[in-house]
Amino acid sequence: MVRFLHKSLFKGADIIYLPKDQVIQLGYVVERGGEVVLPSQIVEYFIEHSKYHWVMNFCICRAAEKCKKYPIELGCLFLGEAVKGINPQLGRLVTKGEALEHVKRCREAGLVHMIGRDRLDTSWLNIGPDEKLLTICNCCECCCLWRLLPNLASSLGNTVKKMPGVRVQITERCIGCGTCSKGVCFVNAIHIINKKASISESCRGCGRCISICPQKAIEIEITDAEFLEKSIQHIASLVDIA
Repeated sequence: MVRFLHKSLFKGADIIYLPKDQVIQLGYVVERGGEVVLPSQIVEYFIEHSKYHWVMNFCICRAAEKCKKYPIELGCLFLGEAVKGINPQLGRLVTKGEALEHVKRCREAGLVHMIGRDRLDTSWLNIGPDEKLLTICNCCECCCLWRLLPNLASSLGNTVKKMPGVRVQITERCIGCGTCSKGVCFVNAIHIINKKASISESCRGCGRCISICPQKAIEIEITDAEFLEKSIQHIASLVDIA
């Protein structure tokens, strides 16, 4: 069954979760023209360089779960030539400026970007080829399809990765209150062990735990000064959006 799922729905998939901008803390200063480099700039880079931009009318995950915490109308953004084959009842072609405004609204609503080549999308949308479609999901912790990651075989779950150069760590300020372990982590990577939070290797680095911790005891550190360039190069090798 795992081999069948990998071949039909996961083969070639490669997706990166991007941390929330507002919780990034740098282990050292990364300067680019006097500005701090933020993960959302990866999304903006591909929007700027894509010829086609398609916004879904709604998020199918939040709609299916009847989400009460986040806007259902803020759906996925698809980039690349393959979007021309998407059913027009599901969404619409937008300008570059509209696409940038859409992802900004998503971040302001507290949603987290996930970007990459997702074969699930080319399958249910019945479009292709895979290398002509870049998916940018805007995910919430309560409805994200990838909540099933802890229950997937590693060969399937590993298609969704932490952004290169990101490290999430618990500091000495943790008092073991358990706030971060109660429905915040969409992959169930945080547990209270010996009265202190512990983060497992299954963490995808989204940063939701950081923004909710009342003690400010969880931090994200960028350990690679070239994380932005490396992430862009990796994604660009997967999908041609020109």
